[in-house]
This record gives sequence, C-alpha cells and structure tokens, in this order.
Amino acid sequence: MAIHKTAIICPEAIIGRDCEIGPYAVIGENVTLGDNISISAHCVIDGWTTIGSGCRIFPHAVIGMITQDLKYKGGKSYVEIGKNTTIREFATIHMATAPGGKTIVGDNCLLLAYSHVAHECIVGNDVIMSNGATLAGHVIIHDKVIIGGLSGVHQFCRIGKFAYIGGCSKVVQDVPPYMLGEGDPFKIYSPNIVGLERNNFSEEAKDTIKKAYKILYRSNLNVSQAVDKIKKDLPQTEEVIQIIKFIEESERGIVK
Repeated sequence: MAIHKTAIICPEAIIGRDCEIGPYAVIGENVTLGDNISISAHCVIDGWTTIGSGCRIFPHAVIGMITQDLKYKGGKSYVEIGKNTTIREFATIHMATAPGGKTIVGDNCLLLAYSHVAHECIVGNDVIMSNGATLAGHVIIHDKVIIGGLSGVHQFCRIGKFAYIGGCSKVVQDVPPYMLGEGDPFKIYSPNIVGLERNNFSEEAKDTIKKAYKILYRSNLNVSQAVDKIKKDLPQTEEVIQIIKFIEESERGIVK
C-alpha cells in the first residue's frame, strides 16, 4: 500500500490491500475501497461510497458527494462502483437523493474527463462515457453503451444495451438496444453495426437487428404497430426479444 503523506483519510474508512492514494486526496469516513485501487492526486471520495477492486481514479475526480437535486433533505444514501472501472479527471458521481437510494456504476466502465453521473443513475457494465457526457437523475444505461462527448441524457431516460450515442447529442426519450443515433433533436440513423461487429455478433443476429430497425424507423408504422409486426414477422431471437421488451417497458417513449 502506498499512501502519500498529504492524503487525508478518515480512520473509519476501509482501505483494501495494495491501494495507492496520491497527494492531497480526501477519503471520507464511510468510504470502502476494494483491493488494488489507484486514487490520484486531489480526488475527493466521500459519502457512503463503495468502490470495487482494480479501479483507477484520476486527479480531481469527485465521488459520493451529496446530490445536486434540490429535493435532497439529508439522509443516508449510497454510491456503488464495480470492479476495474476507470474514472478520469474532474468526473463526478453523486449519491442518491432518497434515503437508502443508490447511484450505481458497473464493472469495466470508462468515464472520461468531466463526465457526470447524477443521483439514482444506474450505469451497467462496459459503458464508455466520453468527455463531458452527462446523465441527469434516474437515468439507466444498459451494458456496452457508448455515449459521445458533450452529450446530455434527460432524467428518467433509458439507453439500451450496445447503443451508440453520437457526440453533442440531446437525448430526451429512451434509445432502444443496438441502435445508433445523434443530434439535437436526437434521431436514430441505423443499427450500431460497428459495435455489433466489435462484439462478435453473428451475421444472423446483425441481419435480424437490421430488419427490426427498418420496421421501427423506416416503415411509417407507429410504435405499437411496428412492435406487432416485429413479433409477427421476425424470428424471436434474444436480440429481438430484448428490443420488444425494452420498448414495451418504456415510460417516456422511444426516440422516433
């Protein structure tokens, strides 16, 4: 374990084995760090925060501070970060608003500089948030999503797995799995073909996703009609079932 002499660590904090804590870092009393975590200079980690083993946190990142939600009236809420996640310079992750609530970031994520995860967000595994990407409260990001730089996601929105959000986008409705979009207003332009290829989807799976996309976005059907047609005309593969389930569970509606 290598802890710089200028770091401020509350005696009650739990520090795992082989952690590195850099100059002027501040670790609060209710923080739990797993093994082999690297915390760089001037980081602040506070609140009821748990960080999994193997994470790397770069200078000036701030994790576990109270929510920016004006409804917050105090109380004990949580931040949980999984294993092997990298959090770059000046990124911020805030605790939940509701007592007992959680803000969650999964395993193997990459949060680049100035990205922000707000209260009660749930970020899945293997998610990349580029520089300046920001999530409002209660956003749900499924696994393997990439969010481009300077993009904002409206509160209570969901982004389905393997979706790609282009840079400088404004997302105000749910983005179905496997889709690629960008802009303000945000529009879906195609399936995320490059993402599917990088993650070794079969040709059959890619073809079925393309067909589902065409029914949803190129058939002039409304959403409910398109879902009915997907159920009727396409093989009910795992990918198709996930698309249907995601749409049927949407409360804000999907991006048109």
